[in-house]
Amino acid sequence: MDKISIFGLLLGIGTILLGQVLEGGHVGSLVQPTAFLIVIGGTLGAVMLQSPFNIFMTGMRMVRWVFFPPVTAPQLLIDQIANWSHLARKEGLLSLEAQIVSLKDPFAVKGLQLLVDGAEPDRLREVLEVDIASYEAQLKLSAKVWESAGGYSPTIGILGAVMGLIHVMENLSDPSKLGAGIAVAFVATIYGVGAANLIFLPIAKKLLANISRLVAMREMLLDGLVGIANGDNPRIIESRLRGYFA
Repeated sequence: MDKISIFGLLLGIGTILLGQVLEGGHVGSLVQPTAFLIVIGGTLGAVMLQSPFNIFMTGMRMVRWVFFPPVTAPQLLIDQIANWSHLARKEGLLSLEAQIVSLKDPFAVKGLQLLVDGAEPDRLREVLEVDIASYEAQLKLSAKVWESAGGYSPTIGILGAVMGLIHVMENLSDPSKLGAGIAVAFVATIYGVGAANLIFLPIAKKLLANISRLVAMREMLLDGLVGIANGDNPRIIESRLRGYFA
């Protein structure tokens, strides 16, 4: 669990609520279901309109990475590649075919299979780089669902504020209804700006950071496989790979 994400979220929201209390206001005055519905519903609709279904759903599922980031074990991967390198130097590339069965990552399976099949280093790099680029682009498109939400929600908040003011103008003759309309107007703006800067944009940045780590793992694997194909010394390969997560 990424504890700093939980702490940051609680700190950001808690500080704002504390400031409201210190200013003499009431926390309850920030609770406006109508404003919440306008901002969150409008933002969700805008994001759904711009995104293909599979990209949108992947982006929604990826939000768990903020609190439970994907596990990466660079040292285990380095040890595994070093073991493959020693094995290839002693028994030849065909000896690595037995290692394919134990792999669960399709990218690793494809790379090792190409290596066993005798692909030239340049061809091996070319094929796997296409896979990495496609993988990275797909994940970044999904993460940008949240970045887009951060762009739309302040504007939707302003829209909610204008709607609240329209309601106020329509009820100028009835002072008892003015308070509710003004509250919705201002709180909608708070929801829009707050959701963008405390939730949506930070989520997008955290997802992009996790994606960078996943891509680095694949690039490290690619580098190791190309090193084995070139016949590099296992120690040189291992030393070079450590630089990825220095």
